[in-house]
Amino acid sequence: MSPAPEASAAAALEFVEPGQTLGLGTGRAAEAFVRALGARVADGLDVRGVPTSQRTEALARELGITLLTLAEAERLDTTFDGADEVDPHLDVIKGYGGALVREKIVAASSDQLVILVGAEKLVEKLGDRGKLPVEVVAFGQALADRRLREIGCEPVLRRSDGAAPYVTDNGNHILDCRVSAIDRPAQLEQQILAIPGVLGTGLFIGMADAVIVQDGDQVEVRRRS
Repeated sequence: MSPAPEASAAAALEFVEPGQTLGLGTGRAAEAFVRALGARVADGLDVRGVPTSQRTEALARELGITLLTLAEAERLDTTFDGADEVDPHLDVIKGYGGALVREKIVAASSDQLVILVGAEKLVEKLGDRGKLPVEVVAFGQALADRRLREIGCEPVLRRSDGAAPYVTDNGNHILDCRVSAIDRPAQLEQQILAIPGVLGTGLFIGMADAVIVQDGDQVEVRRRS
């Protein structure tokens, strides 16, 4: 188990200014940030949030953070989220938590994206941990499965309880593609997105502006040059 992400969450608060509208990510690191933000809100910080999942929405409401829909917010200042892999270029893979499409939409609506990870998530090349999530419309799952195999990705349907397919907040399925180190991630993403029924991949290329890396109790902020 990696160290509790409270130190990286505290570092992420340095990016927050009063009056901002923030994207609130999904997963362990993102939830640590939401809890830290909630404590600041309780002390009087005026911000609004756009959650990337129903789970994050419930947590933010519990902590008293004012929430908006993405349509109401239109443009966000900064999104804070976790990641499952981060390479030396600050490109990332996300989606092990199942919210990849909403996370990408919210991130793309933001002026900047700040990623919080433990040092164990750092990789030399994306794909080193062996999994790339792809969200698909259930009706198109069979086609996506075949096409993914044709381009060298071995898809495995994600299941929530050992039997029933995992269903995202969008009502879709996730194919966890078995991959090795990806030489051309942007090209692979375009190949996958060209498959009818695919809604999004876990590849976030050129999107992260800063990555906060926690190694034990030490925190390093890496910025895109």
